[in-house]
Amino acid sequence: MTTLNPDPAANQESQVPAVVKDNLVAIDGEGDDGEKELHELLLPNVNDLPLSPPSAMEFNFVTYFAPDFMKPEHDQYIYRHANGLCVIGLASGHVAFKDEGGITSVDFNVGKSNRSEIKVTGKRKRNAQHFESNTALCKVCTNNGFYIVRCCIKGSLLEVNERLIKQPELLNSSADREGYIAILMPKPTEWIKAKDSFITLEEYKKLRQF
Repeated sequence: MTTLNPDPAANQESQVPAVVKDNLVAIDGEGDDGEKELHELLLPNVNDLPLSPPSAMEFNFVTYFAPDFMKPEHDQYIYRHANGLCVIGLASGHVAFKDEGGITSVDFNVGKSNRSEIKVTGKRKRNAQHFESNTALCKVCTNNGFYIVRCCIKGSLLEVNERLIKQPELLNSSADREGYIAILMPKPTEWIKAKDSFITLEEYKKLRQF
């Protein structure tokens, strides 16, 4: 009389060849390794993480510097967005910050026009003026004198930071953020030409020994 196996799963397992069983064990082992790799990918070592997350500026812009632009210690920065926009401002090593009391006023009335009166409108950027890299954007004044801030790159002036007229102290407290000077849009070909003359953040730190 034949005895039936009451467990279908056990019956199927008994019919699996030994070689296949061995392969299944190997696959199970590989699965464990895969889960371990996935775990390490999703949960990296905390020691490898930065002390603080990148800021919006660091995430969206690439930072360049134009040290000694036109004159010694006339250092300026260029933050370039992926869409081509360039934010221009005073780098931390600019000579104006070394004057006692820092920057006391900002005047956009330079050259043949007042830069703060240029109003660009529409997607086509109507009224935008095209400037050379050495064109003056404004002058920043200290108790000892004044310094000319320039475009650094050939392009269309889209706006200047009018807040600096009434709040020049923004340059002393946050020149790399709220205290930016202007926003320009260079043509791609002009950017390619100028890019090689700029240096990176790490190169600038090394140059000024920050």
